[in-house]
Amino acid sequence: MPAAPTSPTAPLNGSYSLINASRPLMGSYFEVRLGAKVPGAVELATRALDVVEALEAQLTVYNDESEVARLNASAHLGPVEVEPGLFSLLEQALAIGRGTGGAYDVAAGALSLAWGFTRGPKRVPDAATLADAIARTGSGHIRPDPVRKTVAFDRPGVIINLGSIGKGYAIDRAVDVIRGHWWPTTALVHGGRSSLYALGSPPDDFGGRWQIALRDPILPDQPIGTIHLRNRGMGTSGTSYQRFESGWRVYGHILDPRTGEPPIESKGASSVTVLAPSAAEADALSTAFFLLGLDGSREYLAGRPDVAALFVSRADLDSPSRVESINLTDADYTPRFDGG
Repeated sequence: MPAAPTSPTAPLNGSYSLINASRPLMGSYFEVRLGAKVPGAVELATRALDVVEALEAQLTVYNDESEVARLNASAHLGPVEVEPGLFSLLEQALAIGRGTGGAYDVAAGALSLAWGFTRGPKRVPDAATLADAIARTGSGHIRPDPVRKTVAFDRPGVIINLGSIGKGYAIDRAVDVIRGHWWPTTALVHGGRSSLYALGSPPDDFGGRWQIALRDPILPDQPIGTIHLRNRGMGTSGTSYQRFESGWRVYGHILDPRTGEPPIESKGASSVTVLAPSAAEADALSTAFFLLGLDGSREYLAGRPDVAALFVSRADLDSPSRVESINLTDADYTPRFDGG
């Protein structure tokens, strides 16, 4: 299998006795870590990864036969019945969008396509192309029916893209498989090393927390602190790895659905990490907070003490990294260097 990619966050091995099962999925790398003494650990990890693989086939926009692709192609013609799990995910995504004032929007796929982040090539769209994409963007175009579990669009060309919540959702469903194991089991499940869920405590560390390295967004080989997790999801968003340059400006893949454009990178955090009750929520909120910024995220987080966020900024190689946080406790995070 290919080597796991480097990213802003990564599990630390520690001294635990673990089995690691991994598989390339969702354009990334998923891994399940279980205690080596768990009966049937390998089979359990395999079943958890099988769930992720099945969800990839359902959620991807890169396969015209996936359920989401078929929904995008036909929902403007009338209500389309949606699998209950997918319908619940869409309801969750729509609720997060409302809660963040539209900074997160599951119906922003037209923008990703216009900028070339979905199928390429990456480019700055001309004014007409961008205006057309903006007209087809927004959860306001989605008509869900919770009784019939159907979804309709009010116009053609709307594109639901679950890339900013789908990995977390798949991790949560994999964790459900592990929770259902007949033997009490703890685990760490991560996808792409920037989305994960820590179930229980690490093996041989009753009451302890899983240790996750918080990486420097510009120098990822230099951890700047350690996040401590138990029964909590985590998601990190940043543009260090998906970006392009044009006209002396750097454009990242995180597009603001309210404007149709990426934010100016020099004016915001380099990465945002969110700790939340589920990996899906952490994933979506990290995207929203990246766009809202530190001050813009405070209002949302004022009513959510169960959610915490870390904003990591580093202007250039000569500047120290800086971590600013909201709702973070000393038990959640330990800085490693002066800059952290």
